[in-house]
Amino acid sequence: MYNEVLYNGIINIYKEKGFTSHDAVAKLRGILKMKRIGHTGTLDPEAEGVLPICLGKATKLADMMTDTDKTYDAVLKLGITTNTQDMTGHILKESEVKTGLSDLEAVINRYIGSYDQLPPMYSAIRVNGKRLYELARQGMEVERKTRRVQIRDIRIMSYSEAEHEARLIVDCSKGTYIRTLLHDIGEDLGCGGAMKSLVRVRAGSFTLSDALKLSDVQRLHMEGGLDKYIKPIEDMFPDYPCIYVSPEWDRIVHNGNLVKRSSIGSVEIPGSDGQQTGALLLNMAASGRVNLVKMYDSGESFIGIYKYDHASSGFKPVKMFI
Repeated sequence: MYNEVLYNGIINIYKEKGFTSHDAVAKLRGILKMKRIGHTGTLDPEAEGVLPICLGKATKLADMMTDTDKTYDAVLKLGITTNTQDMTGHILKESEVKTGLSDLEAVINRYIGSYDQLPPMYSAIRVNGKRLYELARQGMEVERKTRRVQIRDIRIMSYSEAEHEARLIVDCSKGTYIRTLLHDIGEDLGCGGAMKSLVRVRAGSFTLSDALKLSDVQRLHMEGGLDKYIKPIEDMFPDYPCIYVSPEWDRIVHNGNLVKRSSIGSVEIPGSDGQQTGALLLNMAASGRVNLVKMYDSGESFIGIYKYDHASSGFKPVKMFI
């Protein structure tokens, strides 16, 4: 049996090796005795690192948080090609490696920017209602469509010509398969390559240094000190303007109704100089300089994320958290 929801916000979990992101959620449900918990981006069982997990009302945020950029610390093993594109799979081919550091740098630099990536068969993407990894385990390979991903940067931290291994730091957009990126780099080098290890060191504003292992969560929960490690929902949108309605309009926002100029008590516009008024914010929204805002009632309780509606010249709710 689950208790009433105790926490609302986002917790930064360090997912360890040996279990899936779904397993991490299941374990956290057992620790916190909560049902409303969801992760914001899948990590392979053998991968580890940052896994932001939404608690309580914050589960409504999950789809918005998957859009964030990620940073990975990965090790590429050259000379080996496997069916899973990592070292856990069956070896399909072994090749001689003649790659020097300059060769590796030249190939890697070609991947910085946009690139069309073919998702691996061992992935959670659905095709005709089936997960690709389910089909792959049956020995099947189906046609997949490439996806445009953004590789912001790749930095070579070390390269051992003796071990044929390179440690890389990769900054990338959502939906990037690092296994596939490393596989593609190996193919371009002519010797093949597979991912030896992977650590996600950043997901949006969450970093490795702030991540808690599940054992830490259990201890802090029992001691009553977990709250300070849970990021409030509104803190996920630091660049959004804030609207505070006048007291007589509290019921309007509590019911999720349209917020017009007459309802606005005060505003806060990040990066705006001078006097901040509801009229200024509406002018910015009407001209396209503002789209989404954080809405609060007169008591400064966070209500939700609202979007400017040109037809009504007001703000309509996108996500309600009250």
